[in-house]
Amino acid sequence: MTAAAVKEPGDSVLWLADTAALTDARLACYADWLGESERRRHARFIRAERRRQFVAGRALLRMALGRLLAIEPGSIGLEDRPGQAPAFVHPHDPGIGLSISHSGRWVACAVSTVTLVGLDIERIDPSRDVLALAEQALSPESAGHLRACSEEARVGSFYRLWCLHEAGIKLATASAADYLFEHDGFAGALRCARPLATAPVPVVIEL
Repeated sequence: MTAAAVKEPGDSVLWLADTAALTDARLACYADWLGESERRRHARFIRAERRRQFVAGRALLRMALGRLLAIEPGSIGLEDRPGQAPAFVHPHDPGIGLSISHSGRWVACAVSTVTLVGLDIERIDPSRDVLALAEQALSPESAGHLRACSEEARVGSFYRLWCLHEAGIKLATASAADYLFEHDGFAGALRCARPLATAPVPVVIEL
């Protein structure tokens, strides 16, 4: 579905896009939307895949902001902030919550006019040693939960916990509501400082 075809989304959106379907011509068009600080960061990426993810993520975010606020996506200013979501540059400071994530060929963004948000997506890889990863990165309680899971359930449980962990870091405050989802081989989590009126439904957007 194209961004133009999305129905009125209310106060929050959760959008996904497959960058494999993004043409070089469209990618170049979206690169023209980048602001000065974004261009500097984009130029520092060495891998072509990461450069593609960056442009696609910023384009998707601008489309979501444009849909929520009735603004032309190409006119939206974003200020790059290392280690954080970009800052939305708006003269009236509407207090927008936003977050971007990417994994493999997929990018995702969450935007809300009512709450801060933290979003993470991760490609599910059953071959990874999820117990070792949990011991290194997750809480003792989470690692213990995974050890108690059956082998069949462990991988799915790990990725849900991992996404919640990463989304919580991005939210950077206490979460009042968590929303989990899966799509096309990856897991995702959205954490919000305030509960949403309805659970967000991930929408796949054609870039």
